[in-house]
Amino acid sequence: MKKKTLTLIMVLLGYLGYSQSKLDDYIEVALKNNEVIKQHNFDINKSIWALKEARSLFYPTVSLNGSYTKAEGGRTIDIPVGDMLNPVYTALNQITNSNAFPMLENQSVLINPDNFYDAKIHTTMPLLNFEIIYNKRIKNQQTTLQKIELEIYQRELVKDIKIAYYKYLQSLEGIKIYEDALALVKENQRVNHSLFKNDKINRTAVLRSDNEVIRITANLETAKQVSNNARAYFNFLLNQKLDTEIIVDEINEKIPNALVEGKTENREELKKLEQVKELNDNVSKLTKSHWFPTLSGFADFGVQDFDFEMNKDSRYYFAGLGLEWNIFSGNKNKYKLKQVEEDNKKISSQIDNVKQQLQLQFQVTQNNLKSALEQFYADKNQKESAKKYNEDVTKLYKEGQAIYIELLDAQNQWVNAQLNTNLSLYNTWIAFAELERANASFTFKN
Repeated sequence: MKKKTLTLIMVLLGYLGYSQSKLDDYIEVALKNNEVIKQHNFDINKSIWALKEARSLFYPTVSLNGSYTKAEGGRTIDIPVGDMLNPVYTALNQITNSNAFPMLENQSVLINPDNFYDAKIHTTMPLLNFEIIYNKRIKNQQTTLQKIELEIYQRELVKDIKIAYYKYLQSLEGIKIYEDALALVKENQRVNHSLFKNDKINRTAVLRSDNEVIRITANLETAKQVSNNARAYFNFLLNQKLDTEIIVDEINEKIPNALVEGKTENREELKKLEQVKELNDNVSKLTKSHWFPTLSGFADFGVQDFDFEMNKDSRYYFAGLGLEWNIFSGNKNKYKLKQVEEDNKKISSQIDNVKQQLQLQFQVTQNNLKSALEQFYADKNQKESAKKYNEDVTKLYKEGQAIYIELLDAQNQWVNAQLNTNLSLYNTWIAFAELERANASFTFKN
């Protein structure tokens, strides 16, 4: 069965026989112009800036701080200078028989400094902080997730573009078939009217030929509208004017390769879940990091004095280390860690489930391709038979050995066979595009 399927694929591709260069060009245009892709790129850029922000937390923070205070009243500090020193100074004056040691008054100093300024450069830097480390890793993984989501959307877009393109080609071929059929029934109409005038046939054949012209004309108009809709949707995917003309590929003998082996392990959906699992692991480590101490350093270099004076005594520096270690937080981090562990279990279950879903999708699309190939092969044979049958009946009708109903039946079989072959042909390529998506085998240009 597999060998027969491969043979049918080769028959199909040889029958179609065209290069997809135009389609590849359209895909490239869509990947550049699609608005949703632009929005994804904005999100990626935002994530990159967030990552740079996380990295900047490792560097020191330097700021210039200044203050000036003017104070009057309020609390004071009483310093009994007179009570402590005046008895001593009195005794010394008596001994020396002089007034060399004057009496002092008790001092009352304002707590709030008056006419005081302080200007400094304040520098802080984290020395040991696991929260910053894991935060940077999480931001990096979030950026990677954004890129994977973009790749997922791009693959869906490529599939949609290919399907829309094949449907447009299908509609063009349908128009051509109906145009040929219309020319054929109009010729029948002309011949029947001529035969009726010469009393060779009855009015029934004339009426039937007139109705066939009306029917095929209506079908042709419907086919044109279907083609216009297909063109509009294709242009929508390319983010260009809906009535833009589409250049289709020329037919040639180049045969593309066929997909035969499933590689669902390369799907971005699995990569995304694996990345989410790694991200959640870092969230777990971030939660555990709250149990560890944080150490930071600081240094101040500045000047301070009263009355805006500045001298060597005004200059100062002040440096040190800061340590913070959470001893107890009501088991908050413990409960948060339990939540993260449950998320990890959920993600692992999702990975197993998605693996099965992707494998099922591949098998279903592969079976659909096989079915489409079988249908195309049958319709192609039917088309060849209908063509030969129509040629034989047409010859007999011209010789007067067949009636018009037989001719009409043969022509309808021929038209329907062409339509069915055209439908099954591009349905096969649509199934091929879906299989390509399920296998994640389309290669993006850098």
